[in-house]
Formats: sequence, C-alpha cells, structure tokens
Amino acid sequence: MSPTEAAVTDALATVQDPELHQDLVTLGMVEHVRIEGDVVHVKIQLTTPACPMKAQIEGDVRAALGAVAGVRRVELEFGAEVRGTPQSALPGVKHVIAVGSGKGGVGKSTVAANLAAALALDGAVVGLLDADIYGPSQSKMFSVEGKRLMADDDKRIIPLKNHGVKLVSIANLVEDGQALTWRGPILHGTLTQLLQQTLWGDLDYLVVDLPPGTGDVQLSLSQLVTLTGMVLVTTPQDVALLDVKRAYSMARKTHVSVLGVIENMSYYELPDGTRDHIFGEGGARIFAERERLPLLGQVPITRAMRESGDAGVPLVVSHPEDASARVLRRAARALAGQISVQAMNTLPVV
Repeated sequence: MSPTEAAVTDALATVQDPELHQDLVTLGMVEHVRIEGDVVHVKIQLTTPACPMKAQIEGDVRAALGAVAGVRRVELEFGAEVRGTPQSALPGVKHVIAVGSGKGGVGKSTVAANLAAALALDGAVVGLLDADIYGPSQSKMFSVEGKRLMADDDKRIIPLKNHGVKLVSIANLVEDGQALTWRGPILHGTLTQLLQQTLWGDLDYLVVDLPPGTGDVQLSLSQLVTLTGMVLVTTPQDVALLDVKRAYSMARKTHVSVLGVIENMSYYELPDGTRDHIFGEGGARIFAERERLPLLGQVPITRAMRESGDAGVPLVVSHPEDASARVLRRAARALAGQISVQAMNTLPVV
C-alpha cells in the first residue's frame, strides 16, 4: 500500500531545522511532495545557499520518511535560492538589512562587516553600503582605503569588491580624513545617490551600516527603500541598552521589522576558561526576551577581532575558528533563516 501525502507531511513536520528550531513544514521549507507507489520524492528549500546543516537535515528527513508505512525509497532534492522579491527602488536586490545601534562604540560596524562577509561565505550574493556618512569605516575593514569609486558612462557608481562583498562607502568618494559637515537635505541626497545610483546588480542581501543614533540617515533609509528588517547591536551594559531601546522604538514607529539583536563584547574568556563579563551580563538577552526578539548571538571580546579590523579582513574570513567568528557565522545563518521565514510568509501565492 502506498503512503499517503498526509502521512509524509506529518513525518516531515517532525524534522526541525537545527538552527531555527522549528519544523520544516512550519518554516515552509518543503517545496513539494510527490508519491509514486512506494517511492517518495521531496524537495527541500534550504535557508541559505551553502547551508552547513544540509547533511543533518538530509539524514533527519530520510530517517523520518523511512519510518512511514509503505515507503521503500526516498528521493530528496535540495534548493538553496534566497527567497525574496526585488523591489522597484533597487532592481535586483532581494533584501535590504539595516544594522543599527542607537549608540556609537558598541562595534556596530564590525558586526555589519562580519555579517556581510559571513553571508557571502555561505554562498549568498552580498552588498554592503556604509551609510555612516560622518564616520565611515567599512573601507578600512575591507582593505579598500584609498581606492576611488568609479562611475560608468551613465554616471552610475561601480562598487568596489573584496572578500566576496560589493562595497560602497563615502570614504571612497572624498579625500582621506576629510570631515563632512553636511546637513539633513544633503545627507538625504547623498544616501539616495549611494543607494539608487549604484550598480549593485543582483543581490541576495544588501547590508546597510547605519550611523549611531536615530537621525536623518535612518529616516531617509526607511523612506527610500523597503527594508526587510533591522539588526540591533548593543553591549550588555545599561547605558548601551538605553540607546538600543531608542533605536528599537524608532524602528517600530517607521514600521521596520527588527530581525534580531546581537550582543557584542559579551565577555572576555580568561586563560583558565572562565569568563569575565567586563560590561555586565545578560542585558541584551533580557531586552530581547522582553520585546520577543531573537537573540542572534553573544559575541565575546577577542584579540583577533581587533586585529582583523585593523588588517582590513573581516574576522570570519581571517580567523574562522576564533570564538567571535564562530558566533558571528551562526548569527548570520540565523539571520538568513529569519529572513527566509519572513519571505515565505509574505511572498504572494501563485
């Protein structure tokens, strides 16, 4: 007797994504099921192109379906296209992710750089816009200092590229060390040009490194493009949390989804393996739980983090086995998963 589609679906509903901790059916990862006698054909849509959990998911699916009465063989197919609909303001760009903090000095730009590089390492096509106009740092972090942004014949900006990420920063348009004292209207015009007059091409993700605070750039960004969502970066201490709460409040007022929170500088691991929570402990977790937001990661302080930034190579590229790099890779995968689930819930049914 052939298995029923209901029995197959029920079995798939017992298999969880190891990183998102929800079942494949709820997450919308089961693209189709086809039954031919005692052979079951299933296509699973992974959350990231180079999903590191693919082997585990495959094993779990085969085990679950193998226990269904009437199943003799399981044929599995995997897809890995980043789900999303390119928007009219940025043709070819599926998702725009803002990274903000509300406060300077919490490592927001470092986190943004490493999220972009980590997404690229996982097989996505990624761009990074340094929207911190007054304090751009991404050109340093991606080792493209001193290189000038060029334009094509139609005066469209050609991004620089390093470590698998397309990059545009105001630092590559002005003289080194030049202080910018632009007011709101000029900031808005500059951001419009960097966003909409750049040859981004087809991107799965465009990561936008926001300036600290809740000012003109943040408002302009929410008006210029449809944001997939925002990642909030903070440290555990109360002073930083006060400002990230303001950033969260602004996101809600501008109807921007908050995809999660990353706590940076969570602790320093001592030689004996104990952890010194220099800036306090658990602040971001408490905030995330209260607001029902995902805590994407708690990033420790490591020497390699500082050295990689100074060297112009994102930590996830230069020191992939470093403790902070591992947390950031997991955070990027969790972020991609959040976006995939959100896209699944918003894409039109055809």
